[in-house]
Amino acid sequence: MQPPCPDSRSCQNPPTAKPTVTSSRLSDRLSSNRRRPESGPRWVRVAMAVLATVGAIDTGSITLSKWGLLGSLSCSSQGFFGCNGCDKVLSSAWGQLLGQPLSLFGFLAYASLLVLALLPLLLQGELRNQLMGLSRWGTVLISTGMAVFSVVLVGVMVLAIRDCCPFCILSAALSLGLFLLSLKQGEWPDRGQLVFRCVLVALVVVLGALGWAAAADRPAVLSSRGAPIPVTSVSNPSTLALAERLTETGAVMYSAYWCPHCNEQKQLFGKEAAARLKVVECAVDGQNSQAELCNQKKIEGYPTWEIKGQLDSGVKPLQKLAELSGYGGTVTNATPRP
Repeated sequence: MQPPCPDSRSCQNPPTAKPTVTSSRLSDRLSSNRRRPESGPRWVRVAMAVLATVGAIDTGSITLSKWGLLGSLSCSSQGFFGCNGCDKVLSSAWGQLLGQPLSLFGFLAYASLLVLALLPLLLQGELRNQLMGLSRWGTVLISTGMAVFSVVLVGVMVLAIRDCCPFCILSAALSLGLFLLSLKQGEWPDRGQLVFRCVLVALVVVLGALGWAAAADRPAVLSSRGAPIPVTSVSNPSTLALAERLTETGAVMYSAYWCPHCNEQKQLFGKEAAARLKVVECAVDGQNSQAELCNQKKIEGYPTWEIKGQLDSGVKPLQKLAELSGYGGTVTNATPRP
């Protein structure tokens, strides 16, 4: 028994003992907090990095080709799986954004996903934990926007351009795969927040993509479907004389209205001289199409020159055309219009 309290005013119930936090329990708490931003199975990150790398190579090669830095300066007449490749798609009203090939922005998106996917695999310690949230949310939100935008692009190809680009379809499949993988990055503590953010990004991208597609599909574009890309450079006396010489010798340029390299060839002549050339339209849906003649000639790429019975594919320097046609003068390229 406890002894009686001599002073009742100073006697109180003994305070309840507070639980002590042992070093082992504190260590467990800290370790659990460190494990909270879990990155998911390692194979998910590796798979995302692989798909992002493939996507970056795909869109990067398309961009370099559009810039004329990769591949021959000609458009193939036979695309993959019955498609015209990506030349027709990239040369359409929907092939550019802010004056640059649309594929360039796809490359930047894939490059961003590649970096975010590799962060948990390359970093260690506290820095890895600090960037884990950025990596998880960055990959899921970027891939959401890419997947939604890819769906809009596929719809534009089918309904507006009415052709297909195998590499663009590959990019759409990669975007969808990256989105699905990004959802498997471990457990999401608040799935409601995940759904809300993904839906919000999807709505913003859909509205922006539809607005961009509608702006490109204006009446001027609709009325010029099947027409060659306009020539804007200014001819000079030498290009005019060369064009007349080529026409006199029966030279023919086999072209497709959507081919950017055909336009590059005409730009070397200039607007006035290009109008004097004999150009045969090979695209089935082009204006004044002579696709049957092109098939008989076995044209495999655009532009293809037929000079003195000889076929030669690709963009040719004007001086080379002068030699082939027997034009004796010096030819300088047309002046680009400012």
